[in-house]
Amino acid sequence: LKSNNTDLAASSALTRPALGALPPEKAERAQSQKVRRASESAGGAIRDETRKDRGSRAEALQFHCHNNHTGRGPGKGEQKMSKTVNDIMQMKSKEKITVLTGYDSTMTTLCDKADVILVGDSASNVMAGHKTTLPITLDEMIYHASSVMRAIERALVIVDLPFGTYQGNSIEALNSAIRIMKESGANAIKMEGGEEILESVDRVLSAGIPVIGHLGLTPQSIYKFGTYTVRAQENKEAKRLIEDAKLLDKLGCFGIVLEKIPASVSKKVTNAINIPVIGIGAGSDVDGQVLVTHDLVGLSTEFNPRFLRRYVDLNDIMSKAIKSYIKDVKNLNFPNKNEQY
Repeated sequence: LKSNNTDLAASSALTRPALGALPPEKAERAQSQKVRRASESAGGAIRDETRKDRGSRAEALQFHCHNNHTGRGPGKGEQKMSKTVNDIMQMKSKEKITVLTGYDSTMTTLCDKADVILVGDSASNVMAGHKTTLPITLDEMIYHASSVMRAIERALVIVDLPFGTYQGNSIEALNSAIRIMKESGANAIKMEGGEEILESVDRVLSAGIPVIGHLGLTPQSIYKFGTYTVRAQENKEAKRLIEDAKLLDKLGCFGIVLEKIPASVSKKVTNAINIPVIGIGAGSDVDGQVLVTHDLVGLSTEFNPRFLRRYVDLNDIMSKAIKSYIKDVKNLNFPNKNEQY
């Protein structure tokens, strides 16, 4: 409206010489009619836009909850648009979704060929050397997520909400999620649990932040389970898991991670909900797979579950390279004449 008033003022100034030739009463009446016509035209346009806005409000809310992306345009100096939540959702039952973990820029550059990079709280184990995922803090997760976002060009980036930042307190959950999104620039967050965290999930989704759920073996609850054994083997637990998956789907999550559960249960979940199911130790009848990158490439050697396939032994390759470097330095073979200035 401000710009319309400016245009009207400019129009008035341009027409004053012509109106000046008319009697004052006629000139004033003509100018009033001109302003009224312009205002009615602008008002009609505004009413049309209002009607359109009201008609698409539900659709807009669905877009923000399900089809969110980075929100950054391809402006000068900004990164290219990566995959969106909608891209991942459209892959269900059509193309298998590949997910790898990322905690730093160097590894992310290599892993960016996958569809999704998960900045997992497994960084607590892999990067910090803790026995569980519980010690890692929100600040540390934001640090890892920011490192990943500086290198990402293609994949969707999801960040774990760490233990203690969302359980039992939906307001804290929202504040934690907002910090991750604002400070790291990530695309979505992941939350562990079902019915017991629905209030927190709902509040985060209400802010337009995409959420992917996590059911089955939930490492943040390791002290509750007492072991990393396969979950949902009994009918009662399997039935509850399926119901939790349906609840998360209905609430508006864009996907669910299923960890270490029987393949038969994973298949039932995948067929029962409308959003993608990503498995880790959950069989092949899901919509995609996730592995910890350090496990996949053989950097970690202590973790050897049945579902893990090592595609290369980087631990052996790097160990040999480091031993050779040390030997060459000790024997005065490094640097040689071609390796100095």
